[in-house]
Formats: sequence, C-alpha cells, structure tokens
Amino acid sequence: MPRPTSAALKAVPASDKVRVLPKGRQTKAAIVDAALSLASQMGLEGLSIGAVAELTQMSKSGVFAHFGSREELQISVVREYYQRFEQEVFFPALQAERGLPRLRALFANWMQRVAVEIQSGCIFISGAAEFDDRPGPVRDALVDSVKSWLGALDKAVALAKDMGELRADTDARQMAFEIHGLILALHYEERFLQNPGAIRRAEAGFEHILARYGSPATVVPLSPTAARKRAPKTNRSSRTKE
Repeated sequence: MPRPTSAALKAVPASDKVRVLPKGRQTKAAIVDAALSLASQMGLEGLSIGAVAELTQMSKSGVFAHFGSREELQISVVREYYQRFEQEVFFPALQAERGLPRLRALFANWMQRVAVEIQSGCIFISGAAEFDDRPGPVRDALVDSVKSWLGALDKAVALAKDMGELRADTDARQMAFEIHGLILALHYEERFLQNPGAIRRAEAGFEHILARYGSPATVVPLSPTAARKRAPKTNRSSRTKE
C-alpha cells in the first residue's frame, strides 16, 4: 500500500487531524486505567497484555500497539498512579497556608487516599515488595515516584521549621520519616492484619509527632478529628432542671 504524500496529508481537513490524536489518547488512557485497576488488586507483576485486553475488550495486538511491551505498560501504570496521587494529595494541599497548615493538609489528604487504598491496594507498597531486589526500568519508575513525593513531604516539614513552627533543632528528614512510617504501619495494620482502629491510631500518631517537634512558642492546632476526641463530654445526669 503506497504511503500518503505530504500533499495528501495537507489536504486532510484540520478537524479530521484533530480527531485522530484524541481518539488514540483516549484509547491509551482507557487501557492505562484498566491496567491500574488490575495492578491495584494483583500487583504490577499481575499485569499482562492479555489480561488488559480482556478487561478492555480489545485485541492483544491492539493493546500491544499502544505500549509495545508489558514493561512499558507497567511503567505507564506507575506514572498514572503517581499523577493521581499528586492530584488528590499534593496539589490540593498547596492551597493551605505554608507551615503546619500545609503539612496537616498533606497528611489529611494522604489519609483520605489511604482509606480508599485499604480496600483496593497501593501500587507503591505492593510494587516495593515486588521490585525491591529487581533492578530495571519499572523499579526505577517506582523509586522516582516515591522519592518525589517524600521530597515534597520533606520540603513541607522544612518550611514549617523555617517559619518557626517547629523546634529549631528539628531534623526535617527524621520527622518526615516518622510520618511516612505511620502510613506504612496503617496499611499493614488495617489491610493485612485487619486490626480495628488503625486509622484512629495513625491520626493520633501524627498529633504526637507534631506535639513532640512543635516549637514551644507555637500552639500546635489540633485537627478537627483530634479536637472532637479531646472535647469534654457533658454529663446529662448532672444537669439541673430549670
């Protein structure tokens, strides 16, 4: 079949040229979405061109045409997962004031996402178990994504310290490490061990971290959840009738 000439391509209406790319992108986005759904349940190693083709009701060759290999599909899933993580956790927190309000927003958004992932699974955590000792592009994509997020968390802690809301001797990396540890423990306790109250304990752990690292000159505001828990309970029996 002869290849179209440049003159023939120029003769194609602009509207038709515009329609070709979005359709291809939409198809690829649908494939990645389906693959992400599978990876959340089965892990990145559970992904296969055949399984994704079956889920999207496409041919294997159709899926392969968009990615070329199983490894490329896995990397695309990691990148898509990270983009969604940014949109749900990081970017909304930027609307909060710098310092502790932003750090609180980051943690609160992270907890909201974890509440969903307890049921569906976390690509970062399952991927770490699958690729911790397997060098390669997929592991690199996972490491880059996690490091980028933890770097943002480190920066939020350091900013709160610079603003005088944390002790001058605060080790920002240590504090971020402890916050990250809460999330990892929450996944293990809630998803694997199915221990009740794990979310509440993670929230309490965060408050303890803030209290421990907080500057003496700064009154660390409680989150709405913590404030409700510390509010004094009214004893109805002690009320006097008017």
